[in-house]
Amino acid sequence: MDKFTTLTGIAAPTPMVNVDTDMIIPKQFLKTIKRSGLGVNLFDEMRYDDDGNEIPGFVLNQPQYRSAEILVAGDNFGCGSSREHAPWAIKDFGIRCVIAPSFADIFYNNCFKNGILPIALPQDAVDVLMKDAEKGANARMDIDLEAQTVTTSDGEVFHFELDSFKKHCLLNGLDDIGLTLEKAASIDSFEAKATADRPWV
Repeated sequence: MDKFTTLTGIAAPTPMVNVDTDMIIPKQFLKTIKRSGLGVNLFDEMRYDDDGNEIPGFVLNQPQYRSAEILVAGDNFGCGSSREHAPWAIKDFGIRCVIAPSFADIFYNNCFKNGILPIALPQDAVDVLMKDAEKGANARMDIDLEAQTVTTSDGEVFHFELDSFKKHCLLNGLDDIGLTLEKAASIDSFEAKATADRPWV
C-alpha cells in the first residue's frame, strides 16, 4: 500500500450529503476483484449520460478538477453498502484524501486499508474548505498527516483528529497484510519451534 505523508493538490468541491457507495461506484462495476481500473467509473451515473458521454456540469468532468487529489464532501459520505470497491474507485481516479463533516464507519475504515486519508472536520471548517476548493486549479490545499493539518490556499490551517494506530498505518503504508508481514520474523520463529516440538503435525 502507498504511504501517505503529505499531499499538495487540487481539491474538488462535492457538497452533496449522504453520498452512498452505490453513487461512488454503481453495482454493475462490482464484478472485478482488482483494485485498478475503477477510477473511470467513479460517480458513473453523475459523470456520464445514458449514451456514455460526459456530463459537463459534473465537477470531476470540469477541466480544473480532472486532476483532483482531494475531495471536499458533504455530511455522511460513504454511507450505504459496505463495498470496498468505493475506496478502490476513489484511489484509482487519483484522489488520496476525502474531507467531510462525517463518514459512514465501514467506508471510513476501508479508506485506511487502501491508502486514502479520510478527514472529519466540523461543518464550519468544511464550509471554508469547500469555498477554497471552488477556486479551481489555482487553489491547492496542503495536507500534512504527521502534523494532522489541512491548509487552504490562503494559508488558513485546520487541525484534525485521528486514531494513532490508523495514522501509523497510513504513514508507513501498512494494510492488513503489511501489518502481518511486520511480524514475519516472530511468525517464522513460532512455526520453527512448533515444528520442532510437534514434528508429527
